[in-house]
Amino acid sequence: MIKLRRLAPGDRVALVAPASPFAPEEVEGGVAELQRLGLEAVYDDSLFARDRFVAGLAEGRAQAIHRAWADPSIAALVCMRGGYGSAQVLPLLNPVLMRESRKALIGYSDITALLAYYLQHGLTAIHGPMIDKRMSKGTDGYDEASFRHVMMSGEPAGEMRPAQLETLRSGEASGVLAGGTLTQMVALLGTPWAVNVPEGCILFLEDVGERPYRIHRMLTQLDQSGMLARAGAVVFGEFPGCDEPGGEPAIRDVLRDFTAKFGGPVLFGFPSGHSSGPTWTLPLGVSARVLAGKSPALVITEAAVS
Repeated sequence: MIKLRRLAPGDRVALVAPASPFAPEEVEGGVAELQRLGLEAVYDDSLFARDRFVAGLAEGRAQAIHRAWADPSIAALVCMRGGYGSAQVLPLLNPVLMRESRKALIGYSDITALLAYYLQHGLTAIHGPMIDKRMSKGTDGYDEASFRHVMMSGEPAGEMRPAQLETLRSGEASGVLAGGTLTQMVALLGTPWAVNVPEGCILFLEDVGERPYRIHRMLTQLDQSGMLARAGAVVFGEFPGCDEPGGEPAIRDVLRDFTAKFGGPVLFGFPSGHSSGPTWTLPLGVSARVLAGKSPALVITEAAVS
């Protein structure tokens, strides 16, 4: 895998909106937080484009990404928000330019489609905080320590033990970390940009606001596609807002039951992507290890940036 460019104090990062539009006031808070991290946020008026439920025409969104990839003064791209629209951009992107630039495009949710594009073309990818309601809220919205470690240290992130992480199936496994938001991964199936997870991978899956039967349906589709059979371990996110109204069934129990016959370890509650508190930054496409027992952990053993 090609490692992404490491961020350093003084670097310029481009704000891009590949998916849904956002509230303009979110930009100011995000710019301030990036500045506090020692980074300079840059953007132009195209960031605020609107076309019904997406942030401007697909061609304009793709061009904004290309400009940031091609600009030698830009070190990385941070997405404004998810929602919908990233898949429209995929056929318009230039993978050669992406590979040559080695610039992270940081995001989650609908941005899973673009992270999968990075992995498909041999680059690592960053499942991390966006601007809208995350970086714009400062450290109430995202976990600064994991962001700095993954993006700015150049070293493996090591043991990640968020307090809410729990074991659903015990065991240990090592493999390449892959995955993202479940809804987007299912939506990519059957397209040229479907997530092709490597054999024995650690599969990370997360989502938000979906009723248990919908999560179960999407997991069934992933299973029937063969994706779960290629995984050596599964790490689930927090799945906030996914319990059935009234609390029964709880999404945790649905996930436990679904993976009851899975052959490897299973963790639940890793707070990357949609999380109830600050969202953690996860590198994808790197070697990792799952420790599922009384003291569960996801151990990142390879750096995603250099």
